[in-house]
Amino acid sequence: MISLILRPMYIEKIMPYVDTPFVKVLSGVRRCGKSTIVKMIAEELRGRGIPDERILAYNFDSLQHEDIKTAKLLYDTVKGQLSKDGKTYLFLDEIQEVKSWEKAVNSFMTDFDVDIYVTGSNSRMMSSEISTYLTGRYISFRIFPLSFAEYLSFRKEYTSLGDIRLELARYLRLGGFPAVHLQEYTPDEAYTIVKDIYNSTIFTDIVKRNQIRKVDQLERIVRFAFNNVGRTFSASSIAKYLKNEQRSIDNETVYNYLSKLESAFILHRCSRFDIQGKEILKTQEKFFLSDPAFRYSVLGYTPDSVAAMLENLVYLELLRRGYEVTIGKLDNAEIDFVATKQENKLYIQIAERIEREETQQREYGRLLGIADNYPKYVLLADEFAGGNYQGIKTMHIADFLLSEEY
Repeated sequence: MISLILRPMYIEKIMPYVDTPFVKVLSGVRRCGKSTIVKMIAEELRGRGIPDERILAYNFDSLQHEDIKTAKLLYDTVKGQLSKDGKTYLFLDEIQEVKSWEKAVNSFMTDFDVDIYVTGSNSRMMSSEISTYLTGRYISFRIFPLSFAEYLSFRKEYTSLGDIRLELARYLRLGGFPAVHLQEYTPDEAYTIVKDIYNSTIFTDIVKRNQIRKVDQLERIVRFAFNNVGRTFSASSIAKYLKNEQRSIDNETVYNYLSKLESAFILHRCSRFDIQGKEILKTQEKFFLSDPAFRYSVLGYTPDSVAAMLENLVYLELLRRGYEVTIGKLDNAEIDFVATKQENKLYIQIAERIEREETQQREYGRLLGIADNYPKYVLLADEFAGGNYQGIKTMHIADFLLSEEY
């Protein structure tokens, strides 16, 4: 039996809301670990003395509950199981499979003494629809695939841990889906697992749910987006690319597909921010993946993709830590990331290595052109990375991902 490896980042965020009058909503890409985290929460409750009969769990991906398709059925099924001798802790996993589920959850909150935790793999379902019935009565927690620190914990527990910087290269290629790191898989075996996650997300959460007929069109847009991670592009550039392949599509349809990929947490949209004008720019966004292994499982591994995937890793780590992340625009130059959290701000440049003086001048010069005193970083994959340059901290990307200083 596989033991649960704690993911304290999430447990520490969620546990303070136990026994509060809020539905705890955990959302994230399929197989990122949401179900395991709710099991951890249930174990924490048992550790506090809550008996098993007051902890109810339903997984709507399971055949056991496949007949519960409507809010009324959910309500009628669960209400008879609720404890009559104290608060019931109710866990509803992959709740998006139940139509109008939020009506049932709202009724549970109104009619019974319950503490509710729900998980879902569709951000639209977890935001706009939920707010209609649960305004002011829920708290959202975004769950991601394993961070680099969590990945190292899995490696240490299930296989063997190598040099940290070599482990970064492995993490970059195989990604952070927990299922990939429960034993020592080859890249081909790992990508088989990830491709299955990708296919189930595309066909269950996007094609089936939205009744998309032109699946090949969607997949071509996916491939374009995956191949252009870390580059600015627009709907019109995708439409032009498809037109060159003799496939006609309008900009609105492209945006619609990109939105659906975002809703299923396959893609993240990253806007550009004018550092001098202090405003979000509406054009030329970038898209990043919820896990780098998505790219490699679909397109295959190529060495020229490494720089973009390193950016992707840093982007995801900043999101995990609660930062709002944009791409910085400074005159005609670009800052890879501007990360903001309350009164904190970071500026970050990322490169595989700096071998020439003009590269150094470019990477450091852009940050030196920002006229404020917030921390500035140049992150490298070079084994000699380290030190400071005119107040700009230089770090190896592995060290940055594991750092507790930001």
